[in-house]
Amino acid sequence: MIKFSIRNMCPAGKQALTCFLLSATVFVVSFFSGNVLGFSAELWALRFWGPALYFCLFNFILRYMYKGFTYEVSIRSAFLGAAFSSGLFLSTFDNGWRVFGLYIMILTFFHFSEFMSVALTNPRTLSIDSFILNHSVQYGLAAVASWTEWGLEYYFFPGMKTYFWLSYVGVLMCIGGEVLRKSAMFTAKTNFNHTVQYVKQPDHQLVTHGVYGVCRHPSYVGWFYWSIGTQITLLNPVCMLVYTLASWTFFRERVYAEELTLLTFFGQQYVQYQSRVGTGLPLIPGYVPDNTQQTLRPDHWSY
Repeated sequence: MIKFSIRNMCPAGKQALTCFLLSATVFVVSFFSGNVLGFSAELWALRFWGPALYFCLFNFILRYMYKGFTYEVSIRSAFLGAAFSSGLFLSTFDNGWRVFGLYIMILTFFHFSEFMSVALTNPRTLSIDSFILNHSVQYGLAAVASWTEWGLEYYFFPGMKTYFWLSYVGVLMCIGGEVLRKSAMFTAKTNFNHTVQYVKQPDHQLVTHGVYGVCRHPSYVGWFYWSIGTQITLLNPVCMLVYTLASWTFFRERVYAEELTLLTFFGQQYVQYQSRVGTGLPLIPGYVPDNTQQTLRPDHWSY
């Protein structure tokens, strides 16, 4: 039985946690101290002279102390910690910056927690890509589009960004999606991977208990509602619709491809699992074998 604790965490996970917490603590203290390095708190937050100076100092120290993979993990974790604390500070504002601050906290914690979850559950697959900061070009463009919409609407229609009660609904959606996704990762443990696996590993097992007893793809369901929740948090009506459609299209194709592979891996066992549990994603049935073919025969499947 695998015990998830800081004590038995892999070195890269401990390094990431240390850098994230240290960076976040320094920046939180700086933001809320009222005056930092001669800058007022407002100047510190809005013009970013202070944060830029601090982060350059962090980068210099980390570059001097670490090399290679350890440095890459450290600098990303420190950056995410600094950004998280920036979001925390902005979330105390009484204007549209509040919703952007909430969004930054949600976004940075998601990427950091992805790395930490892999470090705790499946450290042998841990890499820089586990932060999924470079998920895809489309993911980056979607993020930029959401920032652009928020900026334009805040500039021309600032009142749109002050429906804080609605923004908090988005925050709750993000928390729920985050909890579901991480529950899936901790339940699946070494069977979870950020990429679709097309070769069955000797220790690869079909997980059907825990959150997988509620839906077949809890990590995708969590990410689906998390992504929509980010746009509700930002009060972005256009991107909310675009994100919903784009996420639905992406997961429809992803689930279809993954289930085709899982049927190849587990055959009738997965067919029976499909009959009991839905995908959890709206109007996405996944790959459903043609019952007119000999899909239920054990010898039909290759392993």
